[in-house]
Amino acid sequence: MLVAVFMLFVVGAMAALSIDVVTIYTAKSEAQLVADGAALAGARVLANSGATTDPTDLLAGAEVIAQSIAIQVGQSSPVGGRNLIAANGEITVNFVTVVPGDPIVTVHVQRTDLPTFFARIWGSRQISISATATAEAYNPSNVGGTSGTTSPAVAPTCVKPWLLPNISPRPGALGGPIFVPATGAISDTSLIGWSSNSIPATPVPMSLTTSCPDPGCVLPSPVTTWNYFPGDDATTFQHPTHSLPSCNPPLTTNYQESVAGCIPLPLACNATANIDISPYPGTRNVDTADAVNCLTHSTNNNGDTVTSTGAPPTTPFEFIAGADNPITGTSGSNVMVSNSLVTVPVFDSTAGAPVQNVQIIGFVQLFLNPDGVATPATGLVNTTVINLVGCGSGPTPGTAINGNGDSPVAVRLVTH
Repeated sequence: MLVAVFMLFVVGAMAALSIDVVTIYTAKSEAQLVADGAALAGARVLANSGATTDPTDLLAGAEVIAQSIAIQVGQSSPVGGRNLIAANGEITVNFVTVVPGDPIVTVHVQRTDLPTFFARIWGSRQISISATATAEAYNPSNVGGTSGTTSPAVAPTCVKPWLLPNISPRPGALGGPIFVPATGAISDTSLIGWSSNSIPATPVPMSLTTSCPDPGCVLPSPVTTWNYFPGDDATTFQHPTHSLPSCNPPLTTNYQESVAGCIPLPLACNATANIDISPYPGTRNVDTADAVNCLTHSTNNNGDTVTSTGAPPTTPFEFIAGADNPITGTSGSNVMVSNSLVTVPVFDSTAGAPVQNVQIIGFVQLFLNPDGVATPATGLVNTTVINLVGCGSGPTPGTAINGNGDSPVAVRLVTH
């Protein structure tokens, strides 16, 4: 009889360990996933808001939006059998900025009422679990560019095959540099929010620089602002071969596939990129127009739009889905990701006439506007500047951070 009673407690203890402990660890794992996702979502909002380029004007407003998105993400997944409720203190979001323009988001989630099962025989009916995650919207031009210290480089993917010279197009800074090549610091922070079609009298849309007709020619000099060179498909900007969008008219060249699709190879800060100097089949201006319209779902001029333009903008950027956005039910609503948001490399153009090989000294993140996105006669592309990311002389291409893919402002978990 004593053995039977003793075994009853042993079996009860084993049941509590095998069921309650597994429940605790499962809930803990779910809580960590929720915290990670919420922190990354909040940091992604900061990265796309322009806060890392000009934090003095945008960071406070961006934090409000980032907190809202982080809470939405945190409340969307269950922890221990139910979704968390921010209003009950189960999700908290905090922001820290050690270096201006390098915001950090910390999300803490908890449940204090996780029910137990067999452990109730010892009077323990509820237990508490929690998790914390910290994510960063990393812009190397802020961390190392202004102080001269070495900071890790970035290497975004899906970079468009357009090589821009380091010349600001903004009136008042026209002809000046965008970045300081030696440090990676942003020379013209007021370029953020500038739109190429915001001044009708003197528009400066992006336009294509004519390639050389043969490999032995000299590239055009001097280079001019917002006048880009096409990237070399054979080396730096190898076109994608799958997951290509359906276009009308259909894509017919490697260059079009690189514009409308996602180039899989990352392009790192301080790397060398090649300008395409080979003869091109057809008219690249027409190809640019058709590919950009396909990328931005603007064939019918109903692509996504961006709010808060102006240099600098007064509120963080938000992206509104257009009627032609392929995601059902998004038209007219805010979206975190838009195909109209692209990254374009900037090369060092201070040495005079460019050669085929140029050095990448920074990236600009652009929103391609749907109102006359590209006209077949000229290949002009109207743009809004969303972010600026300088490289600096310290980092090397081999130590680059890939971050969240196509954005030059890397979003990453720094602790969890």
